[in-house]
Amino acid sequence: MRKFFYCLCGAVLMCGFCGHMMAQGNFFKKLGAKLDSMAVKGVDRNYIDAPERPWQVILRGNVNQTIVSMRTEGTIAGKEYSAKPHLKTTPSQYLGLWVGYRGYGLGYTVNVGGDKGSNLTFGATGGSYGINVRIRSFENGNPDFNLNSELLTEAEMEAWNNVEMTDPIRVRTVIADGYYMFNGKRFSYSAAYDQSAIQKRSAGSLMAGFMYNYTRIDYASDSNGDMVYLMDGLGKVKLWQGSVGVGYAYNWVPTRGLLVNAMFMPMVTFVNKLKAYGYTTNMPELMEDPTFWDENLSFEEWDEWYYDRIRISYVGDKTFNSGVSLGFDARMSLTYNFERFYLNAYGQFNNIRYHHNNTNGYLNDWFINTSIGFRF
Repeated sequence: MRKFFYCLCGAVLMCGFCGHMMAQGNFFKKLGAKLDSMAVKGVDRNYIDAPERPWQVILRGNVNQTIVSMRTEGTIAGKEYSAKPHLKTTPSQYLGLWVGYRGYGLGYTVNVGGDKGSNLTFGATGGSYGINVRIRSFENGNPDFNLNSELLTEAEMEAWNNVEMTDPIRVRTVIADGYYMFNGKRFSYSAAYDQSAIQKRSAGSLMAGFMYNYTRIDYASDSNGDMVYLMDGLGKVKLWQGSVGVGYAYNWVPTRGLLVNAMFMPMVTFVNKLKAYGYTTNMPELMEDPTFWDENLSFEEWDEWYYDRIRISYVGDKTFNSGVSLGFDARMSLTYNFERFYLNAYGQFNNIRYHHNNTNGYLNDWFINTSIGFRF
């Protein structure tokens, strides 16, 4: 009787588990059917079509470059100086995968050459809209410092310009953009940028869009006290920008399988906020110590003495709001579709500027994606 009871309980649990899995299976089946219908809902099938195979696996190669430029001016011991740290990374190469269903997916690429970093991307595109989010993190410990001061000799300034930082500068960017196409019936954004649709005939569309940028630049550490001092106490910067615009995009289909896209959108930046983090350092006290200027010390001895004493202290932060500014968003894409796979390349450029007291600068970020995608 007891064995029968155990078997009965096991059968009930197994039925419950199977029922749960079937319920989940039905949910994903309904979700897939919904996405399939959305892919062709309201479109002119003479101009736009959906691939028979809904899943996509994309092997993606990415080449990008980030330039962080900062500039400051001031005086030390009554002598004027200027510094312009310039983090110009060599064009970096990334490899990774993107996996999605009908234009909804996730991608991740890792660095295989250049600066140390990674890219995480999210994408969602439909017949009349497109949303993309790109998160990038990298660090650089060898900036082109461009220091110019009456206090230093030519050799000393040259040493600064080739400095190897003990603690690298860390940069993170988050870029999100979204678009709405007013001619989604005949023009497909997804055909050009994630290939979840196929543009069969040439068509264009008026479009509205938004863009959000977040950037964090951080070099606030004790070992970077000299840089913090030269940058007028600025050790970390966070920037937020929000923009909206109206533009035009065109899909040109010169021959079957080939698609060329061009997009241009003037944008108004209405959110332009900077949060500056201030620090004090003990650099003035160190420079009054005779050891700081002792030419008899070897580089190793001076280095050990200096890094054992240099300190920074956080004093507070302040948020600044800039006025409305004008800009633009431009991109191009080239796609060639075969029966089960496709080739694509597209590029994008972003520019972010900031200003704080005697310090100002900008961040330029561009990338080119090349990919080969498979449908199944």
